[in-house]
Order: sequence, then structure tokens, then C-alpha cells
Amino acid sequence: MRVEPDPIWVRDGAVWTSAGVTAGIDLALALVEDDLGRDAALTIARWLVLFLRRPANQRQFSAHLQGQLAERDALRRVQAFAAEHLGQDLGVERLAALAAMSPRHFARRFRAETGVTPARWVSRLRLETARRLLEEGRRPVERIARDCGFGTTETLRRTFVRALAVAPREYRRRFQAMAPDPPAGRAARPGQTPRRPTRSPR
Repeated sequence: MRVEPDPIWVRDGAVWTSAGVTAGIDLALALVEDDLGRDAALTIARWLVLFLRRPANQRQFSAHLQGQLAERDALRRVQAFAAEHLGQDLGVERLAALAAMSPRHFARRFRAETGVTPARWVSRLRLETARRLLEEGRRPVERIARDCGFGTTETLRRTFVRALAVAPREYRRRFQAMAPDPPAGRAARPGQTPRRPTRSPR
């Protein structure tokens, strides 16, 4: 038996396993999609108010959470700076200078405390931030690529396809397709004037 530490669920032939209770929901939706198709899985996800079904190869731990594992104040300050300046140069030399360490010592301490290299951590942070921006609003993909430090939309696209097997625009489209419908009675029909709230009698 081999344990896969990163995926939230794994399929090995006829055997499907998940990382935990919440991941079991993702696994269940994957089973539905495998049996009944993507539309059925999307419908169920909407009923469950799951805005996005996570793919199997998505890592369980985010870069933000992983960054909190750092013990040294200098490393935490660097991580906070990186999260707020993703569009800037975040190479090892720059980050090491912010931490007042040599690049070699900084890279060694960073990996010892977080389990990943600075470059890998920054890459994950940029990807997670880009995903959140695609999910939460309609900021142009070109601007997201620039603000998150990818430079070009092509670099962003390649990163998404490699990590999530989906392009950024398709990722946004799927997320919006799975968003729950607004509550009944909230929105006026086309051409209808919204009714003003009435005051209850005193």
C-alpha cells in the first residue's frame, strides 16, 4: 500500500479514497460525475452550495497556511510582504534581503520551517491568489496575471493548466456556473420595477 500525502482524493481502479470528511464531499461529487456526468455533479454541488468542486490533484494545504508554520519573525515578515506584493520580484535574493539573511541561509531556513523552497511557496501563493480573484469577481484575466506576478496571460494559463488541468477563463466559467441562484423574491423580473419596502404599522 502506498499513501499519497497531497491529493484530497485518490482513485486506484475500483477503489476510491478521500483525505477526510470534507474531502469526502469532493469524492462523492467525483463519483456522481463518473456515473452520471458533469451536469449532474454541477446540479448537486449547487444544491449543496459548493461553489466549486475541487479536482483530485488539488493539494490539501494552502500556501497561506503553510506560511504560518514559519517560526522566525523575519520569515513571517517576508511571507506577509510577499502576499501583499505578488506583482513584484520575489526571487530568493530579494526575499533574503528583506529577512536580512544571505540567500543560501534564507533558503535553507525557509525550507526547514515550511517544508518547501521559497520559489515553490511563492508559486503556490500566486496561484491561490489568482484562483481567488477569478472566483470572487470579474477583474480581467490580464490584470490578474499582472497583479499576481505571472506577467502575461499565457504564463497564467500554462500554470493553471499544469496545476488544475483547466484554463483561467474556463475556471471562472465553471465557478460562476456552480454559484447558487439568488434567493426567490430578491430580484425583480426584467422590466419590473422593484417594490419599495413597506413599513409595518406602529
